[in-house]
Amino acid sequence: MDKKQIIINIGRQFGSGGKATAEELGRILNIPVYDAELLSEAAKKSGIREEIFSSSDEKTRFWSFGTGIGNNELFKIQSDTIREIAFKGSAIFVGRASDYVLRDFDCCLDVFISAPFEKRLEKTMKENPKLSKREAEFYIQKKDKERADYYNFFTFTDWGLASNYDLCIDSAILGYTGTAEFIIEFAKRKGLL
Repeated sequence: MDKKQIIINIGRQFGSGGKATAEELGRILNIPVYDAELLSEAAKKSGIREEIFSSSDEKTRFWSFGTGIGNNELFKIQSDTIREIAFKGSAIFVGRASDYVLRDFDCCLDVFISAPFEKRLEKTMKENPKLSKREAEFYIQKKDKERADYYNFFTFTDWGLASNYDLCIDSAILGYTGTAEFIIEFAKRKGLL
């Protein structure tokens, strides 16, 4: 790994704009962003159908009886894929407990992005206009619970707990571009850029 390498791991609440912020970071820093793309990479490397990775994505209690593959195997394959990508150079990873998977890498910046529930609700309803307000509220809560359960199960710690991250930030304050710029400034002060 070269000295200029940086890995940014982004944990996020559903609807907080974690992916949009990651994409802004990637654009500004000219670094690849891996979110759902990790599932494709893991599927290619393992020979397991991508649909199996997609159906278990950031969820626990998954078991594919047709293939005999369960959560632990899929997490290991996905973790190996994350590590392989990280060994090749700078990258931004969204979710999938990448901060835990890459905990031994010195070049990592671990960030958790949140936003007030009302802002997340507004974003979710805009992106899913068929959902009622009540349905959108339940959907956000369900997605956050799935992410928390997944993270907690595989990392033996607590999703969203500030002490697990270098930086926790509310994206509603600065917007996605402003949040990305703040993360970059933080990385510079930490000596990673």
